[in-house]
Amino acid sequence: MDEEFSLLDTEETASPGDEWEEIDYSDTEADRIARKRDRKFSQFRDRIKDADQFKVEDSVFDEATYGALYKLVQDGHIDAFGGPISTGKEANVYSALADDREVAVKIYRINASDFREMGEYLEGDPRFEQVANDKKAIVVGWVRKEFANLDRALAAGVRVPEPVAVERNVLVMEYLGTAEGRAKRLSEVHIENPETAYEVVREYMTRLYDAGMVHGDLSEYNVVIQDSELVVIDVGQAVTIHHPNSDDFLDRDCENVAAFFARQGVEADGEQLREYIETHASPRSE
Repeated sequence: MDEEFSLLDTEETASPGDEWEEIDYSDTEADRIARKRDRKFSQFRDRIKDADQFKVEDSVFDEATYGALYKLVQDGHIDAFGGPISTGKEANVYSALADDREVAVKIYRINASDFREMGEYLEGDPRFEQVANDKKAIVVGWVRKEFANLDRALAAGVRVPEPVAVERNVLVMEYLGTAEGRAKRLSEVHIENPETAYEVVREYMTRLYDAGMVHGDLSEYNVVIQDSELVVIDVGQAVTIHHPNSDDFLDRDCENVAAFFARQGVEADGEQLREYIETHASPRSE
C-alpha cells in the first residue's frame, strides 16, 4: 500500500494536567431513563432488542445501556444503527448514521467484564480506588476518560478518531473505514514506505508525550490507515505522565513500535525511539 501519510496540523495544547482529576461516578441520565421506563423508551428498547445485529448482545445491553442509546438518539448523536464493526473483551463497536455521517458507537460491557485487561492501567490511579469493586462505576469512569483522551490527543495534533458524544458506557466517535469495511491496521497491510510511516508514528508519540500523555498500548494493532493518514486508536487506557506506571508504559510503546518497523526494514530501536521522544518533548516544563 503506497501512502504519503500526511501529518495532522497541531493546535494550541493545554498543560499536561493532573492524572488524579476527579471522575463523577453518579448515575447518568441513562440510568434515570431506564428507571422511569416511559412508553417511548420502552418502544425504543423493544425495537433495539428485536434488531438482528443486537439480538445476541445480552451481555452488553443492560437496561441503562438501552437508556444511554436512547439518550444519544434523542440528542441527535445517532439517527440509525448499522451492523457490528468489532467485538472485544471489554466492548463492542457498531456503525451508525448521524446527520448523513457514519459514526462508530463503542459500547462497553458492564455485566460481562472482569476488567483484567484494564487492571494495570487502573492500579495506582486513586480515582478508581474508591470503586474498585463497582463494575458500573469503573466502566463509566473509563469511558469518560477515553473521551477526554481523544479530545486531548486531537488538541495535541495527533490523528485519532474524533469524539462525538459520551453517555454512561457508550462512546460515539468518528467512524474509520469505507463502505467496504473498517480501516485496516498496520498489521494487516503491506506498507510501501515504512520509513515515512515510522516517522509519522514517532511524531505522534512525541506530540502525545509533549501534551503529557502516554498511549500505554501502542503497536501495529492500534494504528490504522484512513484516507492516506495514520490514525492512532484505542486510547482509553492512555495515562498522563503523572501516572505511576507511565514510564513503563512509554518503554513498552517504544519497544513495540520500534520492533514492528524494524521488521519492515526501518532502522528503529526502542531505546533510541524513547530518547528521540524525550529530546523533542518537554511536558514537565509547561
